[in-house]
Amino acid sequence: MVKIRLTRLGAKKKPFYRIVVSDSRTARGGKNIAQLGYYDPTVEPANLKVNEEEAKKWLANGAQPTDTAKALLKKAGVIEG
Repeated sequence: MVKIRLTRLGAKKKPFYRIVVSDSRTARGGKNIAQLGYYDPTVEPANLKVNEEEAKKWLANGAQPTDTAKALLKKAGVIEG
């Protein structure tokens, strides 16, 4: 199953996340199929950038977003709701 989820980057206590498409069986920091954008919660306001075309393509192909990824995609305007 293909999932849209976050992979954590950054130093200790300074998280930075990439929004990626990966197989659900791979590790969080493992190999990814595609990178859709990034999320930086450390700045005010939080920095979120998503490639909307690519995200919509993967959702149409059946990729399932995790709860957190779904909330970020809604915030970015990719998912209606």
